[in-house]
Amino acid sequence: MKITKEQAAGRIMVALDYPAAEAAERLITELQGIPCYLKVGMQLFYAAGPSFVSSLKDRGYYVFLDVKMHDIPNTVKGGANSITKLGVDMFNVHAAGGSAMMEAALEGVDMALSGSSLNRPAVIAVTQLTSTSQATLNEQIGISGSVEAAVIRYAELAKKAGLAGVVASPSEVEAIKAACGSAFKTVTPGIRPAGSAVHDQSRIMTPGEALRQGTDYMVIGRPITAAANPKIALESIIEELISYE
Repeated sequence: MKITKEQAAGRIMVALDYPAAEAAERLITELQGIPCYLKVGMQLFYAAGPSFVSSLKDRGYYVFLDVKMHDIPNTVKGGANSITKLGVDMFNVHAAGGSAMMEAALEGVDMALSGSSLNRPAVIAVTQLTSTSQATLNEQIGISGSVEAAVIRYAELAKKAGLAGVVASPSEVEAIKAACGSAFKTVTPGIRPAGSAVHDQSRIMTPGEALRQGTDYMVIGRPITAAANPKIALESIIEELISYE
């Protein structure tokens, strides 16, 4: 199914993998006007702080705060409360923290929204990192079975807890949708345009292939941020998604 340019841009989350706000500013300014998401991860959030996230919202960007909360339920509840007050559009927790922790995150969101005009952020859960191989899962993490089986188990747990979706590799999207329904959102790192370096990802796809799998959002970092012209790189990916059958 064909999608519009705006819809294609809205599916792309540009990963701001920078050590400080100053390093990210050139890219942020260059992409102004393109209705994509900006993903703020731990390195940049720890360096630049909440005010940086607020500034992105002030400039009209959608923001996915990728801090992967994983702690006791009460701590995650408090963290979710604080994050929601920043006005982010999406944030995540680790499904490995269990049902009570994920439900506590939603309670924190509700607390922050009470009596406010803030929009409700989508809360999603990390299943297995895209750097996790079969050997890592079995021999180091200590989970038996396939990576896909572990991902689906966590996705089902997240849905039961009331979360909006999960982070997973694009290769697991079809199975997640089959298990949890088409409305359950998938956010997929490990997206690499054809010809891009794989770097530290193990389970990857091109943007067009991920779209065909049915993913809702695709996280793309270095193929855009490290490009000679990041705006042209992003626009090229958008064009690929528009033209993909």
